[in-house]
Amino acid sequence: MTIFKASQSQPLDVVGIGNAIVDVIVRADESFLKKYCLKKGSMSLLNEKQADELYRSIGPGVESSGGSAANTLSSIAQLGGKAGFIGRVRNDQLGEIFTHDISSVGAIYNTPPATKGPSTARCIIFVTPDAQRTMCTYLGASVLLEPEDLDLSMVSESKVLYLEGYLWDNPAAKSAFIAAAKASKESGGQVALSLSDAFCVDRHRKSFLELIENHIDILFANESEICSLHQLNSFEKAVEETKNKCKVAALTYGEKGSVIISKDHELVINSYNFGDAIDTTGAGDLYAGGFLYGYTNGEDLLTCGKIGSICAGKIVTQFGPRSQSSLKDSLNSYLD
Repeated sequence: MTIFKASQSQPLDVVGIGNAIVDVIVRADESFLKKYCLKKGSMSLLNEKQADELYRSIGPGVESSGGSAANTLSSIAQLGGKAGFIGRVRNDQLGEIFTHDISSVGAIYNTPPATKGPSTARCIIFVTPDAQRTMCTYLGASVLLEPEDLDLSMVSESKVLYLEGYLWDNPAAKSAFIAAAKASKESGGQVALSLSDAFCVDRHRKSFLELIENHIDILFANESEICSLHQLNSFEKAVEETKNKCKVAALTYGEKGSVIISKDHELVINSYNFGDAIDTTGAGDLYAGGFLYGYTNGEDLLTCGKIGSICAGKIVTQFGPRSQSSLKDSLNSYLD
């Protein structure tokens, strides 16, 4: 079933707003997590001093532009979609890394860097042998994003505005979030939200529920996030509770696949297995990217879910959230 008709008057498929973060991905074992009192699978916020100390304690890693929404928009661009990103970095070395990486995949990124204040945000991601990732994030310059920094013309020119739940942790960015959502709606676009993290949902449950019912057309969440939102222990019950909350909800539950809910339909999408899972960093981000690529190009919901599953299945077999092989080729080979 297709419930979105692409508009030729909106030249961009998706514009995302999120924290502009440089990911530093390193391998770690359970003893390292225990030493630094890190809960496996969680996301912890750090101040600049803590981030610097933790960074000095790690071995070699992979550094690239990251952040949930940025990963999603990069995957859309890699698939051949027209994508733009809005987020704030500082004019420093990490800021240059972020700008180069996201631009190199074809995403439009024009947000001017901050010339003073906190340094560019970074997320140190510890990947354990079971492929789980534990994130320690310093938000830095990304929290400087304010409504007046938004390129609302780019938002108005996009079919879908994509927002990450992590933005809700900062009042100024939260205001930018709402301003962009209103601009998108006024221009005939749709608004998508990723819940981002179960701990983020715990912090903002009430306002997230209000946001979803009043502003959101498309919701993305994994099992732990959607269960946290509704304070339920059962994924199946959380699926039922999510019905009629928004136009479309795409809910993932790991290797079991995903469930897509619309007004009159519930579709079960199987996962795609391309080999052993090495690193789950970015799996949900790329699922959203694949889904939105299909959605904004007029595909039916079943096909959108399959594209998302293919992208997620491919990314967990490599280290890091940016695909090292052609996502487009994967779709051509595996999409029914």
